[in-house]
Amino acid sequence: MFRRASLLFAGALVGAATTLLVAGQPMMSANAAGSETYRQLAIFGDIFERVRANYVEEPQEKELIENAINGMLTSLDPHSSFLNADDAADMRTQTRGEFGGLGIEVTMEDELVKVITPMYGTPAEAAGVLAGDFISAIDGEEVRGLTLQEAVEKMRGPVNTPIELTILREGADAPLEITIIRDIIKLQAVKFRAEGDVGYMRVISFTEQTYDDLRDGIEQLVEEIGEDEMKGLVLDLRLNPGGLLDQAINISDAFLEKGLIVSTRGRDDRDSRRFSARGGDLIDGKPIVVLINGGSASASEIVAGALQDHRRATVVGTQSFGKGSVQTIIPLGEAGALRLTTALYYTPAGTSIQGKGITPDIEVGQTLPEELQDREDELARGESDLRGHIQGEEEDESGSGSVAYVPQDAEEDDQLQYALSLLRGEEAHAAFPADPTTALPN
Repeated sequence: MFRRASLLFAGALVGAATTLLVAGQPMMSANAAGSETYRQLAIFGDIFERVRANYVEEPQEKELIENAINGMLTSLDPHSSFLNADDAADMRTQTRGEFGGLGIEVTMEDELVKVITPMYGTPAEAAGVLAGDFISAIDGEEVRGLTLQEAVEKMRGPVNTPIELTILREGADAPLEITIIRDIIKLQAVKFRAEGDVGYMRVISFTEQTYDDLRDGIEQLVEEIGEDEMKGLVLDLRLNPGGLLDQAINISDAFLEKGLIVSTRGRDDRDSRRFSARGGDLIDGKPIVVLINGGSASASEIVAGALQDHRRATVVGTQSFGKGSVQTIIPLGEAGALRLTTALYYTPAGTSIQGKGITPDIEVGQTLPEELQDREDELARGESDLRGHIQGEEEDESGSGSVAYVPQDAEEDDQLQYALSLLRGEEAHAAFPADPTTALPN
């Protein structure tokens, strides 16, 4: 499951970055560089010219410069980087939540692209693509030899343009040639279902679509289960790498009547900001259990921390990733964009989770399948393990993060089953239901 990718995400996920998008937003100016800085820049220019002129093979100058820029940025922290024009376009696609494509979720198997599922109502489904199909060629080009990312890139494209897929299907006598017209595909940022008398919502990532998807999903769950019959809500933030800060604020606000949601503090006091709830609870105070694990990072930690500090939800699972920094995207015109860490964020109680993470109210581990039990260390993720990460105020030797694994079968999902038992009153714990009378003052 860890190799799975999706055309819905147009390639790589947003990543564990709480991202602020800015366009023309003024940034704080630094003091003028000193003479020593200019001397060092002259050394850099001299080295670049010598490499360009004397290296054993003719180097790609653009690539040299991009790597030099990224070397500078990654020396700051793991989340600052330079985005060239293509990378910046991909980032905008991911955060917008829609793009021109086919609407299929895919993985790589035996050097071929395997269809996990075509999405309902998408061009792929209309054209007859089925789960389990293997894509052997894209517009006549063999898939063998391509990476999954490269294959995904080839299947994306402008709306209303055709693409021809060569499909290998079990039971078919010969390969199938299927022509599909690309259309706008909306990312499904939130998946939901009724678990009997409990609503279950999995927030996959924080894109521009996330709040709208969550609101619509809650409306459908309440209608399906019944407002009086619905015992509560499981908000699953596991394996959620983060995304847009404003969407994390909106999701938190969806369940809070008032109070601080998150604050950010930058290098200068002028960059400090506070974001508060505006009132209105989408589920009218029904109990909430938030699920987290080592794959819950950044924006998902903002939501978990806000609901936990205000005692609006009981947090269940294992220690979260611990990414408490804010990245600002600074456009650089045709050159691309700069992703720069500009602030740290704090939960309503004033706690920085950088390098520490959110500690669940009730710790519930997840049983790993036998084939993964000897890989537990590989599946554990945490900001504190990243080389060059910013040292957190609350960080200690125990660090942050935990195993990032969620079984596909709900019956084997220990954390989900525990959450359902809490909401149905089948399991008792002092931390549930969350007691709002002990919450932060508003």
